[in-house]
Amino acid sequence: MNNTLLWFIMMAVNFAFIMFAFRRWGRIGLLVWIPISCIVANIQVTKNVILFGFEATLGNIVYSTSFLATDMLSEFYRKEDAKQAVGFGFFALVAMTVLMQLAILFVPSQTDIAGPSLNLIFGLMPRIAIGSLAAYLLSNYHDVWSYAFWRKRTHGRHLWIRNNFSTFVSQIIDTLVFTLIAFYGVYENGVLIQIMASTFLLKWIVALADTSMIYLARYWVKKDLIKDVVDYRCC
Repeated sequence: MNNTLLWFIMMAVNFAFIMFAFRRWGRIGLLVWIPISCIVANIQVTKNVILFGFEATLGNIVYSTSFLATDMLSEFYRKEDAKQAVGFGFFALVAMTVLMQLAILFVPSQTDIAGPSLNLIFGLMPRIAIGSLAAYLLSNYHDVWSYAFWRKRTHGRHLWIRNNFSTFVSQIIDTLVFTLIAFYGVYENGVLIQIMASTFLLKWIVALADTSMIYLARYWVKKDLIKDVVDYRCC
């Protein structure tokens, strides 16, 4: 199975998970998904693959779904709930980084088989975590602010505008900050530029695709299938 097909399958699986969480648990499901997406993305990003002819890192899909989750929280609940979700994600990244750095300090036994792999993956984590934390806070708080801005400017209409406009700019901020902090000097400049370009492309594909997910979520809300959403008004 080639990487491109796998990538689209992975995107569908990610959407299925987040929509299941929202359908089953509403606000709590979205809040839980944020730390999951942050932790998984920071592990997957250590793997490089070729996608659409470009050098790319994994983790773009699952990380991009964190923006979908905060947009859904802003749309169906409150701006404060979206900010709370960003805080949960930040805490998850800090906790994972600290705990895994402590884990790799332990001297492995002679029968250990996972130690070298853990050291290889999580030995990169401090720099990746710093880049991820900085990019995460800047991009996600911008996304929450921008979503509210576009919702006010459009008077609650045109859901696709606030969903896409807020996410596109936030993805630019996230990609520039994370890639420069995490990988500058690690890869040659040509590879670094390819990673940036592919990251922009892949995240924007996910952002465009997730528009259908937020419309599905709105359909569920209007059909009163999400029980913890109250007083939702949208044209």
